[in-house]
Amino acid sequence: MKNILYTYSLLLLIVSFGCKSDKKEKAPLLTKQGKEVEIQYASGLKITDFGDHKIITVENPWPNADRTYRYLLAEEGANVPQDVEFDQRVQIPVKNIVVTSTTHIPALEILNSEELLVGFPGLDYISSEKTRSLITAGKVKELGKNEALNTESLLNLQPDVVIGFSVDGSNKSFNTLEKSGIPVVFNADWTESTPLGKVEWIKFFGAFLGKMDEANAFFEKVEADYLSAKELAKKAEDKPDVVAGAMFKDQWYLPAGNSWQAIFIEDAHANYLFGQTEGTGSLSLSFENVLTQAAQADFWMGPAQFTAYEEMLQASPHYSRFEAFQEKNIYTFASEKGSTGGVIFYELAPMRPDLVLKDMISIFHPQLLPNYNTTFYKPLK
Repeated sequence: MKNILYTYSLLLLIVSFGCKSDKKEKAPLLTKQGKEVEIQYASGLKITDFGDHKIITVENPWPNADRTYRYLLAEEGANVPQDVEFDQRVQIPVKNIVVTSTTHIPALEILNSEELLVGFPGLDYISSEKTRSLITAGKVKELGKNEALNTESLLNLQPDVVIGFSVDGSNKSFNTLEKSGIPVVFNADWTESTPLGKVEWIKFFGAFLGKMDEANAFFEKVEADYLSAKELAKKAEDKPDVVAGAMFKDQWYLPAGNSWQAIFIEDAHANYLFGQTEGTGSLSLSFENVLTQAAQADFWMGPAQFTAYEEMLQASPHYSRFEAFQEKNIYTFASEKGSTGGVIFYELAPMRPDLVLKDMISIFHPQLLPNYNTTFYKPLK
């Protein structure tokens, strides 16, 4: 009888341990539960949706970054697995927010969330009339400079999250905020080199604001309009030569061949004369080098901050050696500014690449968009 009881007890233990083992093995993995939000163009963004929480992965937060960031965005009471790894946790939807780049302002407005903004470094750079009215009403506080935030003022605001950016990962102000319990997350829209890659970061803000549907709908509309305009440009019979940029001291700075600006020119069915160069940033060339290759260029786009021909001549009389200067075919985005001097192009263009492309098409191929009023690019005065 004892042997029978012993055998029975042993079987119970085996079954018990077997059940526990099976249960552990069948526990669902986090990576298999989530649904990937479709990201088509943004190379540095990934969003995984788990229902009551999301994981945002930001790669290449700055050029040559040696790490990737993971952010946990969780609703109140979310059932988040204990083994989830993340750099910062943020409760969503956020109720108040601090952003640090003017490119973030249109995203808030597009998603009808500008009233959640409580602070910004460098308020005069903001051009949007809608957000400027909030600033005038005292609802958005000045926070100094992005490189040296007024952490005391920011801590008093107690935002749910600070959306930051960094050129090299060395912002001491962000470290201070994180130690004080305010989550700082990096937005890397500025590192994207394609027009549709930049605008797709609207989905990043949609996740924090609880407005993914609105973000997706906006992106799909801009994408469709951009691709439609690109197809329209292909109908042009001619393909004009284009140069860009201007001199700073003794060097001419202009977009590299794989850069955001260069892609606009190519998509507008024009020949960017430096389109074969490598890189997604800027080129630094001698005046003689640019003159040799672009003296006969048909158009000159974005001559730095110049807004008038006389300004250019005062800076360097050699600019007049270019045919585009002689024929008055220079177009600038620097003339359209907000009430406090911020350049509208820098703020809005990343979120409205469709309008940038249409501007260029109307300039290079006016017959394709007759009577079109440009948004950003205007003739030099």
